[in-house]
Amino acid sequence: MSEPEVHAVAVRARDAAAELGPASRAHKDAALHAMADAVLDATDAVLAANAEDVAAGRNDGTSEALLDRLTLTPQRIAAMADGLRDIAALPDPVGEVVRGYNRPNGLEIRQVRVPIGVVAIVYEARPNVTVDAAGLTLKSGNAVLLRGSASAYRSNTALVDVLAGAAEKTGLPRDVVQLVPGTDRASVGELLRARGLVDLVIPRGGAGLISYVVENATVPVIETGVGNVHVYVDAAADLDMAERIVVNAKTSRPSVCNAAETLLVHRAVADEFVPRIVRALAASGVTLHGDAAFTAAGATPATDDDWAAEYLSLDLAARVVEGVDDAIAHIRRWSSGHTEAIVTRDLDTARRFVARVDSAAVMVNASTRFADGGEFGFGAEIGISTQKMHARGPMGLTELTTTKWIVTGDGQTR
Repeated sequence: MSEPEVHAVAVRARDAAAELGPASRAHKDAALHAMADAVLDATDAVLAANAEDVAAGRNDGTSEALLDRLTLTPQRIAAMADGLRDIAALPDPVGEVVRGYNRPNGLEIRQVRVPIGVVAIVYEARPNVTVDAAGLTLKSGNAVLLRGSASAYRSNTALVDVLAGAAEKTGLPRDVVQLVPGTDRASVGELLRARGLVDLVIPRGGAGLISYVVENATVPVIETGVGNVHVYVDAAADLDMAERIVVNAKTSRPSVCNAAETLLVHRAVADEFVPRIVRALAASGVTLHGDAAFTAAGATPATDDDWAAEYLSLDLAARVVEGVDDAIAHIRRWSSGHTEAIVTRDLDTARRFVARVDSAAVMVNASTRFADGGEFGFGAEIGISTQKMHARGPMGLTELTTTKWIVTGDGQTR
């Protein structure tokens, strides 16, 4: 895909963003409801396009797990439409006054939330991301450029055509939602270098995709998703609670970024808890990769590769630590900065862990699986940021805005 073609969609997105930014909440919500209706009406056409993607993926030897993420059903399409309606029901962050005050010279100063402008999303496999991203960016006043994986190109093309057409019928520019043309990596590279046209790129996918985007972009990037997530079971833990949390954090959905990948257990409770949690995890099909204490209970020996791993599978690294400071040191060395959890009844230990663990989300006596925009009450999310600038943790509508300063005077001069 040539640079002029990618440049052209970015220019159109820039123009569309200028029109969308001042749109009222009522107008945007009407567009979201129209998009939801249109997606449902187009179910047969979308399923037909998706069937071609799935058949091509199967012929190419794509794993069953990835094929499942790619596959759409009438129920999944209905859920996408429901998601758009849920976004419409959320408060509109655009226009919110973050802070405001009057200066002694009479100037009125306000900091107000505004759209970012043109947001590009680079993502893998799941076509539902196409609809979620379109809904969230529209509600927050941003035009979106969607670059999904080649494996979902037919599905994404069909969905974007439906979404853009519905937005246009409500009086918004059709180009508020566009699919970046092309299926090769060259088109991604052109998108990442579209400074002055694209305001922000958000990659959603595996570590390889995120690294490629971060290393090749000249446009600002928000890193999302890679989750080497830890659960620490303290000496003062309620062990029944700890077992429930560890099993849930690892097994409820192992292929997502907020699933636990490493278990740390305080030596004081290791004799009791290690055999117990090994049995519980084995009953759920989990393969443990552990230190000497865990290998004695049936785990395979762990290496540095295990401590660094984001398995995204029913695998878990595990070791015994000398205390909370040892657990914190392990997390500092190996964590990706996504989510960590402590299980303890000791308030001082919990406070120490929370203060010293530098990740986007820290859980106290709760599963790491709660690190999610929906669970935080944001509605849908665009991703989970593991970096520190602008947005960190689950990213909802507010995180898709920036701010500007509005200064109102009565003829003051400096």
